[in-house]
Amino acid sequence: MTPPVLIVAAPDDWPTDRVVTELTSRGVEVFRMDTADFPQRLTLTGRIDQRHGWAGGLATAHRAVDLSRVGAVYYRAPGAFQFPHGMSGPEERFAAAQARAGLGGILSSLECRWVNHPTAMARAEYKPVQLAAARESGLRIPATLVTNQPESVTEFVRQTPGPVVFKPVSSPALVEDGRLKSVYTRLLTAEDLDDLRGVKVTAHLFQAWVAKDHEVRLTIVGERMFAARIDAGSDAAHIDWRSDYGSLSYSDISVPEDVTAAVRRLMDRLNLRYGAADFVVDPSGNWWFLEVNPCGQWDWIQGATGQPIAQAIADELQGGAA
Repeated sequence: MTPPVLIVAAPDDWPTDRVVTELTSRGVEVFRMDTADFPQRLTLTGRIDQRHGWAGGLATAHRAVDLSRVGAVYYRAPGAFQFPHGMSGPEERFAAAQARAGLGGILSSLECRWVNHPTAMARAEYKPVQLAAARESGLRIPATLVTNQPESVTEFVRQTPGPVVFKPVSSPALVEDGRLKSVYTRLLTAEDLDDLRGVKVTAHLFQAWVAKDHEVRLTIVGERMFAARIDAGSDAAHIDWRSDYGSLSYSDISVPEDVTAAVRRLMDRLNLRYGAADFVVDPSGNWWFLEVNPCGQWDWIQGATGQPIAQAIADELQGGAA
């Protein structure tokens, strides 16, 4: 009997819906849960002893899964734990820590295929870790500075022959006054350099600008790679294509053999089976690594190019390419 696949994701994550549909169409048993369901709508029973590893199960009002049978886990941006109303702030924080250590600990201990394991994802989400791993793997990376010292920024700009950009070190999204806002990559201007006092507030990332012919979103699933060329149709998108999706055009593109080999080494270093990597291709055809997101979006690329990414993820969860 085919072992079940455990999917840990928010219920409104529609790219995950496509993976679930693909798996169920193949006759695979799927148990989907969100950590936000715990402890009110999801129960956990786990037991271990000297003779046996973790056994027990997860259950909702409608479904259940035996932990010892799980063959693979697809872990993708689940929600925060939700506790009963009436708990104080300290009580909620204590309960969340217990839930994270209990439910999260048991799930993390499952010896099965992961796409991706949360501990690997947590480490890989650090851009400094990614850049170091990419460099060690043989990928080209732009000169980069992470600092909270204005003087270091001035010196970095002086030593960099071309323009310098600023980008967030972590997620570019924030919520302010109930509205979701994004911080996009932007070129540093003379006015910025005249007043760098804000740099002292926190860590900032500055990077040498790489002249762009086009960009590439490279989606890696196990041993398979899906490369989509991205051409920007506006000045804003030329600096950061996320700022103007409507101006973008997409096409399939082949990946140079040396880049393919280096990306495989990178994924091995980061212990990832899935990643959405962004590259700049300069006018000379050189590929420059910018970042790899271990939980990056892929559905819009599949829709624009027809690349079978959902099928590839299902294949990986079942043990490899079909």
